[in-house]
Amino acid sequence: MGYWEVSADTLARGRFTVSALAETLAAMILLTDGRPAHPGERAWLDEHRPAYRRRLADDPVLGLLVRAASATHWIPDFLTPAPPAAETTFDDELAVIRDTPPAAAQADLAVALGGPPPAALDRPDLPVRAAELVEWVWRETVQPTWPRRRRIIEADIVSRTERLSRGGWAAALTDLRPGMHWLGDGRLQINAHNYPPRRLDGAELLFVPVVPDRAWVAWRLPDRYALIYPCSGQLLSERRAPAALARLLGAGRANVLVLLDSPRTTTQLVALTGQGLGSVGRHLQVLLDARLVRRRRSGRSVLYWRTATGDALVADQDSGHSGQ
Repeated sequence: MGYWEVSADTLARGRFTVSALAETLAAMILLTDGRPAHPGERAWLDEHRPAYRRRLADDPVLGLLVRAASATHWIPDFLTPAPPAAETTFDDELAVIRDTPPAAAQADLAVALGGPPPAALDRPDLPVRAAELVEWVWRETVQPTWPRRRRIIEADIVSRTERLSRGGWAAALTDLRPGMHWLGDGRLQINAHNYPPRRLDGAELLFVPVVPDRAWVAWRLPDRYALIYPCSGQLLSERRAPAALARLLGAGRANVLVLLDSPRTTTQLVALTGQGLGSVGRHLQVLLDARLVRRRRSGRSVLYWRTATGDALVADQDSGHSGQ
């Protein structure tokens, strides 16, 4: 199995972060392999994959690059740079790909393919062309829904951070990605492959959630390592309140009630709805007074979820039986 040897200092400085580029790369991987993990991804693929395939067909060099990069389990490093520790803009992240020296891109391709890249990819503008494709995926398929995606990502970070505060890194990293486990004694298993261990002494360690069900590791040697992992499945069920329920309770309060099909904290609700903390707090108090939700403390957090009455109200309005 592949694992990283992580010092106590490196682990203590580990952090979760948001990366628009990682989200875009996860979307591009999904567009390439065409294997949805749930109906939501299937609908997204049906909408965007035909245009993506036309984009590759119109540029044979990019088509060859994508086929070569997807032929193995190892994505060329220059296509998946580790994000910075502090969140930055998509354009700043993309510049890392665009500015890759051509020789470095060729070397990364050779490692990924286990041999020399196809001759047609031996060209000085390959990093620039690759960056153009990633930018297209961002602009056409990710950016239009980035606010919602970001809310889901931030809600996952909140959930993981709460686990970290309650149970340490072993709890925070549980179910982070398939094949990953905290082994103890400073060892973090990152996958099931038989790779030599890596020592991360003094390095930055980043955990980067993405909405598509895709995962990989990235690094900027020797001082930055990142684990990109899919957000918690329960967060992906985000949906807006039906119109009848929104008219009854108000759109903001109705959306909060709909999201409480499973226990969530106030901070998660703020991240998922985009509403302010004060607004969410007022909505929760009204819903508590109406006995549509209940709450309990879990460690340092307070969890809210719907009562049977709240479930029945959402189900009734969602099915269109609003009594009108």
